[in-house]
Amino acid sequence: MSTDTVRETAADEAAERRREQRGWYFYDWACSVYSTSVLTVFLGPYLTAVAKHAADADGFVHPLGIPVRAGSFFAYAVSASVILSIVVMPMAGAAADRTGRKKPLLAAAAYLGAAATTGMFFLDGDRYLLGGLLLIVANASLAVSMVLYNSYLPQIAPPEERDAVSSRGWAFGYAAGSLVLVANLVLFTAHDSFGVSESTAVRICLASAGVWWGAFTLVPLKRLRDRRAPSDSPGRTSAHGWRQLAATVRDMRRQPLTLSFLLAYLIYNDGIQTVISQASVYGSEELGLSQSTLITAVLLVQVLAVGGALGMGRLARTYGAKRTILGSLVAWTLTLAAGFFLPAHAPVWFFVLASGIGLVLGGSQALSRSLFSHLVPSGKEAEYFSAYEMSDRGMSWLGPLLFGLTYQLTGSYRDAIVSLVAFFVIGFVLLARVPVRQAVRDAGNPVPEMI
Repeated sequence: MSTDTVRETAADEAAERRREQRGWYFYDWACSVYSTSVLTVFLGPYLTAVAKHAADADGFVHPLGIPVRAGSFFAYAVSASVILSIVVMPMAGAAADRTGRKKPLLAAAAYLGAAATTGMFFLDGDRYLLGGLLLIVANASLAVSMVLYNSYLPQIAPPEERDAVSSRGWAFGYAAGSLVLVANLVLFTAHDSFGVSESTAVRICLASAGVWWGAFTLVPLKRLRDRRAPSDSPGRTSAHGWRQLAATVRDMRRQPLTLSFLLAYLIYNDGIQTVISQASVYGSEELGLSQSTLITAVLLVQVLAVGGALGMGRLARTYGAKRTILGSLVAWTLTLAAGFFLPAHAPVWFFVLASGIGLVLGGSQALSRSLFSHLVPSGKEAEYFSAYEMSDRGMSWLGPLLFGLTYQLTGSYRDAIVSLVAFFVIGFVLLARVPVRQAVRDAGNPVPEMI
């Protein structure tokens, strides 16, 4: 083969890789609107209001006959969604790795989640149980889809590109979230001009996130390609999936440093995701802020998170992903502790807090994803990312459960929000102890110059 032919082949491969990367970014563009508009802004306060409307004289609802304080119902529903996710995600990851058919599984999960989100238009009156059910289905579907989406990263980006590619994906997601939030803000604040009630405006915002999610999922489904596994064979059964899951767990025990990083990530990202999912409830219920203020604050987070994700990606090229993540955890701890002292009915200080969150939010998540991709043995990407995804994108269960229990026991959202500091402190300590270069070598992967 001539030198020119080799160069042409390499150029063609690079062009195809960039095409896949651009398609990959668009799934963040598609699904991040759910995380922003639904999980972070509208559903928490709205579902809490619906639950309070259905509550008894003591302020409790009774799903399945269990007394639950109405203000805790949303947090418990988020936790319940993870119970379902824990069952489904590893099986989906194992099936994807064994068959190589990630795209059909990604499509099924994405469109189930989009349909559940669109169905939130019918959440009104005292239908808090419908809201909880749709939330559980949408969150679990998002979790499964993100397992498959994240597992493409090692396949579409060589080691030296992953920090940048992962950061761009997060930036795409935050850009989409910002764009849709602007439209949401216009509709919500001027709902009378559009001839709809405030409640209807919220339900339109919820449902539109599902429509957006489904529409833009078409782009990655067109551009990403399946890589058939050599072991692909028909007739995989559910029982085989569970056996594969058990094998995955055993295999991870043979990668103790990868497991150590995953434990640190699960803890600190549990705190991040709980802040994301419960911040609007804290702002509306404890600080007495209006829905318009909350939307503006989250929009500020989205705009700053785009620059934060790209900026922290550049910092990682100089200082390494691990050090940059550790710095972000210090910032998270200080920001969250400051949130405990925020005065009520003071939007300016809430905006200051939102700015601090926005600057570290995207980068801490993007760099965690790219760093983990170096620690995954080749050919087991989806299986390992199924474990990774258990604490990603609002799928955490311990943080919302702690938040809900703290509020149920104390009746104070300030106590609930400050309880989350522990996740960042413990996560920092555990991550600092992981020798990431050795972990990359142990996984059988090349060690980047800076990590």
